[in-house]
Amino acid sequence: MLYEEWRSPLNASLHFITTHVYVRSFYNEIIFRCVGCAIGRKLIQKDEKMIHKYKLNGYNVVLDVNSGAIHVVDDLASEILDLIEDEHIAEEPSTNIVQRLVRRYSQDKVEETWLELYKLYKAEELFSKDHYEEMASKLGESPIKAMCLNVAHDCNLRCEYCFASKGDFGAGRELMSLEIAKAAIDFLVKFSAERHNLEVDFFGGEPLMNFDVVKSTVNYAKSLEQAYGKHFRFTITTNGLLLTDDTINFINENMDNVVLSLDGRKQVNDGLRVTAKGTGSYDAIVPKYQELVKRRKKLGKDYYVRGTFTRRNLDFTKDVLHMNRLGFDQISIEPVVADENLDYSIGEDDLDRIFKEYEILQKEIISQRKKGNYFNFFHFMLDLDQGPCAIKRLKGCGCGNEYISVTPNGDIFPCHQFVGKPDWKMGNVTENEFDESIKAYFSRANIYTKADCRNCWAKFYCSGGCNANNLQYAGDILKANKISCDLERKRLECAIALKIAEANFNLN
Repeated sequence: MLYEEWRSPLNASLHFITTHVYVRSFYNEIIFRCVGCAIGRKLIQKDEKMIHKYKLNGYNVVLDVNSGAIHVVDDLASEILDLIEDEHIAEEPSTNIVQRLVRRYSQDKVEETWLELYKLYKAEELFSKDHYEEMASKLGESPIKAMCLNVAHDCNLRCEYCFASKGDFGAGRELMSLEIAKAAIDFLVKFSAERHNLEVDFFGGEPLMNFDVVKSTVNYAKSLEQAYGKHFRFTITTNGLLLTDDTINFINENMDNVVLSLDGRKQVNDGLRVTAKGTGSYDAIVPKYQELVKRRKKLGKDYYVRGTFTRRNLDFTKDVLHMNRLGFDQISIEPVVADENLDYSIGEDDLDRIFKEYEILQKEIISQRKKGNYFNFFHFMLDLDQGPCAIKRLKGCGCGNEYISVTPNGDIFPCHQFVGKPDWKMGNVTENEFDESIKAYFSRANIYTKADCRNCWAKFYCSGGCNANNLQYAGDILKANKISCDLERKRLECAIALKIAEANFNLN
């Protein structure tokens, strides 16, 4: 049998019967079930009904894209699904299918397995219909809830791959004044309408180069909370060079999250993350990160160490494990996004090697968890019980609609990666200007308005990818960046396989 029962999604998502597993996951939205999908070896699709099949770690994984059901099945069930010519499963198998399968399996087993698949089909957990496009078409503009505050268009590092032109965004080095920062907070309060929870991310460049403004801005925002019925959450992203006891204490007391930039092993990090004098940064920042994280863990607050891998370190599993050995248990390492002509950029000819590395990393995480060493890799973190809300599944990060970025002179852009692109300037926080037409354009961008996304089985996790990357490398926010898509699908494959292993070996 494929399955007999499933446990409440609040308690567990996976249920094993002998060698079989049935996974069910839900959204916390009434009209949605949490959509689960992953890269694989076969996509069966007709009339917007999709399942996806792949094999990893010895498991045959079947993902029903529209319902979110994930099934781990035996070889017979997998073969039956290969033989189904359309999205319909009849109550009984055809004579032709039975004759093709009884050469290797008993007829009773074929009929029993077919019946289980039929039950899943009737329950709309195989070849389920897509009920979400109609909802997506009704999603419009939303109040702004998050702001990236570029307090420093300057940096004390000169990272070769920096999307921000090594810190100044190609427009000269500049720090944000407190007056501009306060105007930005006022703008966020005004355009957030009735939203209670607001987010501010202090970004650069290197925001610690303008830390007095960071501190004053936090205090100013907090002073508005009671009067306007708001609650601010703060995040800061730093390269660590300017961390001191005082800055660490302020960050840990006031920032709800902190992102620490580090590329992994010393030789990897210092190859591209160098100071203005060309020297490496590893030795200067690692002890400071360790101290910050040690104190932060005692407070139970979030953080993660974020790296970038390039063609020079396609063995990035070693970098993840190195960062874990340094004492970090919340880790992300992202593929570089750079001009294809640069020697460290990633091209299509690197994908097979990267796919293999993601599989190596996934297996290493399983091995480490069996030993009691539990750490998270950002791209393998999936919540199959609840997951992001339905709107986020359909539209992604919300840049240009719910999320904006503000530069040191007050200019507004859809996100920090659009900064410096004149056509995408949305206004200025000091001049009471705001281009609602750009906001409306971004509000209509979703997985169904992006041609490459609507028929992709990964769409409900990827949510249409990064609009900025799409614009830079495909020329349009509605056109997918192929390499990014391929990498995202592979990460999803590994992430779901990791969830299956967690249940199988009780590693949660």
